[in-house]
Amino acid sequence: MTYRQNRASIYDRMKSEGIFTWDHIDGEEYALASVITLPGELHRQLQEAASGLAGIFKKTLSIVQHNDELMLQLGIPEAALETVKLTMASQAPTVVGRFDFANTPQGLKMLEFNSDSPTSVVEAYYVNGIVCEHYGFKNPNEGCSRHIEEAFSEVVRDYREQGCACESVYFTALEWHEEDAGTTRYLLKQSGLNGQFIDLADLRVYEDTLCAWDGEEHTPIDLLYRLHALEKIAYETDTDGYPTGEHLLDLIARRKTAIINPPEAFIAQSKAFQALVWGLHEAGEFYTAEEHELIGIYMLPTYLDNKFIGSSSYVTKPIYGREGGGVAIFDREGACSVKDEGEYYWEQPMVYQQFAELERIQVETLRGEKEGHLLWGAFVMGGRPSAVAARLGGRITDNNAYFVPIRCEDK
Repeated sequence: MTYRQNRASIYDRMKSEGIFTWDHIDGEEYALASVITLPGELHRQLQEAASGLAGIFKKTLSIVQHNDELMLQLGIPEAALETVKLTMASQAPTVVGRFDFANTPQGLKMLEFNSDSPTSVVEAYYVNGIVCEHYGFKNPNEGCSRHIEEAFSEVVRDYREQGCACESVYFTALEWHEEDAGTTRYLLKQSGLNGQFIDLADLRVYEDTLCAWDGEEHTPIDLLYRLHALEKIAYETDTDGYPTGEHLLDLIARRKTAIINPPEAFIAQSKAFQALVWGLHEAGEFYTAEEHELIGIYMLPTYLDNKFIGSSSYVTKPIYGREGGGVAIFDREGACSVKDEGEYYWEQPMVYQQFAELERIQVETLRGEKEGHLLWGAFVMGGRPSAVAARLGGRITDNNAYFVPIRCEDK
């Protein structure tokens, strides 16, 4: 079979099942039918790094969550300060999280932690298995889907032990956004919870309660999974200017509404939080010897001011940017070599991170052979290392990057 025939066989099946429908985005191929090998040792390192760094980030929250001045420096909106002080029992700061890594000649290096509202979930937990099955390959993510139900069960149990009602459950995203809505519906199905999907536009704050509005009545919501960034919620208003987002944050802080991912995931999402972790490591403080070793192996020097001029190439990143938005790469003399051409996130405070070049590979696409830079994503689900995903794009991984299925070394 040709590449095109294989691709049609794989993705037409998924479209008919209605689970994964965004194999093309904006008319361009997104999900590939090419498969690359995930070496066993790299897989082990990805899981070790994801598990260890999740624990380190969780531990670091303890010195941040009750220091308002420090949280403001990390970019937490003032309206969210009380909300993000809520703590969870998990060994990780999030329920569904994804670390992104570069596999460099110096080893695996973590670039960022998508702890608040990560995507690529359906691709890693569902699509990858279908592609491997088509070709007869062993799926490195086999069995990982059970981690989703386990993670959601654990966080619901945690919320109930804190006195939160978790009877009325809703999962929300922007209905018009095919990827976000599809990802949210998939998580709802896999979570094992008795909930329902609601368009983000149909959420209301009514009589000091978060509600689902069906056009006729308001239904109170106890537990909300939202594929919507907390920093966006913090500033959202109704059409009449009422600060609905700020009111919702207050409801969460008062435990009238429970959310997934939990509020503390928003702190860990900040790239300034990475700078804090690196600063504590560099000072030889706070962490155990084993934790310092893990940070030294898998993290990159990251600062709130530029310490790289004249010594090494570096990257500037907005503290709450996503999909490569607002990212720029500089050489050691401070000359910009590549920058994101999008309009978003440039107004945010930036961090400075040592540059790590992504490995280059070639894959087959509908447009023929394509060379690009490979980014590895390692999920932590309920605090445990879980599925792995790969993206192929430019030196800055953006919305135009391909999803690349992966296989085990042994067939």
